[in-house]
Order: sequence, then C-alpha cells, then structure tokens
Amino acid sequence: MSLLIDAIGELSTQHLTGEASPASGEGAGVLRDAAVVLDGERIAWVGRSADAPAADERFDAQGRAVLPGWVDSHSHLVFAGDRTAEFEARMAGQAYAAGGIGVTTAATRAASDGELRRLLAARVAEAVAGGTTYLETKTGYGLEVGHEARSAVLAAEAVDEVTYLGAHLVPAGADPEAYTDLVCGPMLDAVRPHVRWADVFCEAGAFTEEQSRRVLAACRDAGLGLRVHGNQLGPGAGVRLAVEFGAASVDHVNFLDEADIAALADSWAAWADGGAAGVPGTVATVLPACDLSTRAPLAPARALLDAGVQVAIASNCNPGTSYTSSVSFCVTTAVLQMGLTVQEAVRAATFGGALALRRHVGADADGQRAVGSIAVGHRADLHLLDAPSATHLAYRPGMPLTHAVWRAGTRVR
Repeated sequence: MSLLIDAIGELSTQHLTGEASPASGEGAGVLRDAAVVLDGERIAWVGRSADAPAADERFDAQGRAVLPGWVDSHSHLVFAGDRTAEFEARMAGQAYAAGGIGVTTAATRAASDGELRRLLAARVAEAVAGGTTYLETKTGYGLEVGHEARSAVLAAEAVDEVTYLGAHLVPAGADPEAYTDLVCGPMLDAVRPHVRWADVFCEAGAFTEEQSRRVLAACRDAGLGLRVHGNQLGPGAGVRLAVEFGAASVDHVNFLDEADIAALADSWAAWADGGAAGVPGTVATVLPACDLSTRAPLAPARALLDAGVQVAIASNCNPGTSYTSSVSFCVTTAVLQMGLTVQEAVRAATFGGALALRRHVGADADGQRAVGSIAVGHRADLHLLDAPSATHLAYRPGMPLTHAVWRAGTRVR
C-alpha cells in the first residue's frame, strides 16, 4: 500500500550527497512545495508536489513542514524509581555527582519484569509522540550480571538499538578492579546476544582511564560497536579514548580543550566531504537537556561544528539528570542557547543521530535501511509539524508542534 504525502510547505531531507537523492535531482537541504511517497516501510519517491506520481492513498500536509523523524542516539529508559529529591537538591545548589545512579539501580533491581516492561513501553510511547522514530537505549541500572542481562532483553523488545552500559558506576561496596573484571567478562557474555553497542562512563567517580580502556578493549574484541560517556563533569580522557578506539560517538563533551576538539576533527579526515563513501569518525553527541538539568556548562556544539566535527543531539532521557525524551526541546535549546542554526540543529537530531548509530546509509537493504534522512530507499520515518517551517521549533519554544508521525511507514500519531 503506497501513500502520497503532498502539499508539504517545507521538506528537510538531510540525505547524504551521492546517495539516494530525490527524484527532483536537488541536493541535501530543504525542498519547498514538496511531496513524499511511502511504499510499505520505505520511501519510494521524493520531489515536487507537481511532479508526484499516483499512490494508493493521499495525505494532504496543507503546507506544513516535514522532517525526518528524530533519531535519539542516547537514552537510559530501562529504570524504576524516582529521583525528584536529588533534582530539588541540585536546583538548590548541590553539585551533580555520578553516585546518584546507585539510587536508580536499587529501584530497578527491585522492580519486576512486568513493571519494567510497562514503564519502558510508556517512555517509548512518549518519545514517539514527540516525533522520535529511531531510538537507542542503554542498560546500566542493573550493575549485576542477571540484572544487566534482563535490562538488555527488555530493551531489545522495545527500541531499535541497545547499548551495554555495565560500566555505568561501580556499585556501592564493590571493589573497582573486580567489578571491571566482571564487566569485561561474565556480564559482557550475558548481554552480548541482545546488544549492538557498548559504552563506558569515563569520569571522576565512575571509571578511570585505565578501567575504561579495559572495558572498551573487551567489548571491541567481543564484536560490539563502541560509545563513550566522556568529559561531562570535567576535563578527562573520554574524548581521547573514544578517538583512539574508533568509537562511533563520545557523548556529553561539556569540558573540551583545543586538543580534544582537534582530535575529534581529525577523526573525520576520511569523511570525504560527507559523501556516502566517506569513513565516519567519532560523532560528538551533545545533550542539552542534561546540561540544563545539571546546570553544567553547555557543550561547545558551535565550536565542534566549526572545527569540522559531526555533531548529534540526543535527549539523554534518564531519571537523574535529564528526565525528558523531547528531542524537540533539545533542538530548541541548541538553537537558542548553543549557537546552532535551526537547520544545523535539525540535522544533528536526525542525520547526526543516525551517523552516531551508523544507520545513516543502507538504502533498500532489508533491515538496514538508512534513518535520519528522507531519500528513496530509506526507512519511512517522518515527522510532520503543525507549522510551516522547522524554524518554528525555536521561534515558538515549548509549543506542541508535532502534528503527525510515521515510523517505518506506519502512522503512529
């Protein structure tokens, strides 16, 4: 069954140069008075409304803007419990420290499978209702072999990409070296069938540089893609390790020096101007809602883009430091407070997230269709705004602008 969505006032395609370009022949960017044809879960045609082919059904966008669905490449959705008191204390001036993770760990371990499954489904539904169509989430609130494996299984049922984060925090009372051995051995073996990625919180109060190196090496050798939580609470080794290990992303990146930015920029030297044949480097994923919630310095997204680093924007939805799945809010913040243009922010929250998950290419390959961009053969993930342009995301901050959402060709809102 094919669907024609026409009379689109502004269409942000975000597709790669040289791959699956629109039928109109225009390059990446914005099309006016545009149309898209969906055929099952794939995009079958993109171009001008006047040139659109016939389809089985038609949806009149009535001049509204269409974006790729948000690609949220960093979230922590498998949890139980509440950390309102911690948030209130932080707003009263208490500094954020990584130890609060332990509160969530206790509540998550105590919750039943059914309760965690219900909570996870509700959080995914909230994200989708706000325009998110591709979603990563992590383990990391189990911190014990059985509980981490349970989190991985539950996450794999509900989201598109699962990341192993046994190296989130050393549990209270555990020996750090012995726990690192557990993360690199039995725990990794238990979660490996259910995850595609591994992450480590390389930060004061979490994992040292040497411990992080051990985790990354073990997970790489197990065939997992790599991510790093780095440079959130202060200067550190996170960025250096991420680049050294060829990690797909390093996330948070609040405290960067010139050497960190240069290392990230150098990792993109083989990117071939963003063409489909380029070899991706390490994406810098910024988490604006987390920065606001922790009252941390905003990540230097503007400086990273200016240096040639590919940037992603994600929600970091979690109970302690960013209890929101609204990528729209994060995009608004990036424009109003981080110095990005609207199109730069939209690109970071769509194509940038796909790049951080290495799902930016793959036209018409079963199970591997590209997300985060609108082009022939890519997955039919669309976010229709109740506004004539994406600029309204920042121009009308906080307003509920999501009008309709298609996820893999199915309308879900």
